[in-house]
Amino acid sequence: MPTGKVRFYDDEKGFGFITGDDGQDVFLHATALPAGTTSVKAGTRLEFGVADGRRGLQALSVRVLDAPVSLAKKTRMKADDMAVVVEDLVKLLDGLGGDLRHGRYPSATQGKKVAAILRKVADDLEA
Repeated sequence: MPTGKVRFYDDEKGFGFITGDDGQDVFLHATALPAGTTSVKAGTRLEFGVADGRRGLQALSVRVLDAPVSLAKKTRMKADDMAVVVEDLVKLLDGLGGDLRHGRYPSATQGKKVAAILRKVADDLEA
């Protein structure tokens, strides 16, 4: 069976294209994905059957060989280090909560810093 990588896949439209190891583009429809799989990311290696459809080659009975590791996952910190960051974040938010209980919002600068920290921690946890 031929193999290749997902060039792109649109979750909403339910289709995309695979670039085969031989360089040919192959249409990938959601119905060809393995049972329980609703999406694939660009760079995912696949094994697939091929049929000659009305508009060219079309993938059939796709099997996922390996999914790409995201850049965020490669660069995120170790779990022990992340635990320290989360503990410090809890202390920061606890102080902010105390100020809010007394009717004091943080300054715009402080609010932006806290929001940026929250986004970064959320990104690292989600990766």
